[in-house]
Amino acid sequence: KPKVISDDLMEKRYCLNFTLIMEFILLGFSDLPNLQGFLFGVFLVIYMIILIGNGLIIVITKVDPALQTPMYFFLGNFSFVEICYTSVTLPRMLMNLSTQNRHISLVACAVQLCFFLILVVTECLLLTVMAYDRYVAICKPLYYQVIMNHKVCVQLVIGSWVTGIPVVIGQTYQIFSLPFCGSNKLNHVFCDMPPVVKLACGDAFVNQLSAYADAILFALIPFLLILGSYVKIILTILKLSSAPGRHKLFSTCSSHFIVVILFFGSGLIVYFRPKSNHSEGLDKVLSLFYTIVTPMFNPMIYTLRNKDVIEALRKLTLKCKKNHERKH
Repeated sequence: KPKVISDDLMEKRYCLNFTLIMEFILLGFSDLPNLQGFLFGVFLVIYMIILIGNGLIIVITKVDPALQTPMYFFLGNFSFVEICYTSVTLPRMLMNLSTQNRHISLVACAVQLCFFLILVVTECLLLTVMAYDRYVAICKPLYYQVIMNHKVCVQLVIGSWVTGIPVVIGQTYQIFSLPFCGSNKLNHVFCDMPPVVKLACGDAFVNQLSAYADAILFALIPFLLILGSYVKIILTILKLSSAPGRHKLFSTCSSHFIVVILFFGSGLIVYFRPKSNHSEGLDKVLSLFYTIVTPMFNPMIYTLRNKDVIEALRKLTLKCKKNHERKH
């Protein structure tokens, strides 16, 4: 009989905790109280760089006639995804740093996680599409215009956006259907899947298994497809007799491959490396790397290593300068 009473009390406490936890506390950088202002300034500058850099790429790929090709069509869409991607996490981080109010409701956390995962999947698939575009252009140049026509390009971009939506919505619903009890402190800078699942009560094995399955489907498989494409691309380039031709093709593809390594490398480490009790700090650093650092460097990588983009930027600057001189 005493054992039955003990079980009842435990159940009541469990239910009480479940009803009390209606929000999380994003710990973020709370362990660095003296650096809050400095971090706010750093992340604000990074956010401005991301918006301006990727915004410029979107503009020049739309207005410059020389960049009206499938490769730059995908690049413009990729830059748009980057802006959306960082806008899901960075503004909230900036608000937390400036106000020191780290509370986030379960609904807001679920919405942030859902949009974040949708954009992650979109970025993974779009990077795969960009690799396929380079594969067709280099390995099958005679069929490039037929295969990569405008209709196909639009369909590939739309497919990259919508493919993961039903899976991600189902995944998010499944995670937040779990009860959350005990600690409500989320030791992360935003609502990401591993730290949220870690706070769930009950059996989270199905959710963890589902998370691994989604990571394999939308991250690992695309990454392997990209690697396979680039193996074929490199073998094709090495067969060319012209040294300048080889250099030009390597330069064109290397920008995309650098972005792939930066993004997939950090993301796959977060989701597939063995978890330990002391991994939260490293998880935060790696998540910042693929959510903030990579989008910041993408415009630089594509512009500094691409003469067409540099020329387009130069023409746009001259045009803006002439328009300004005419007004004055």
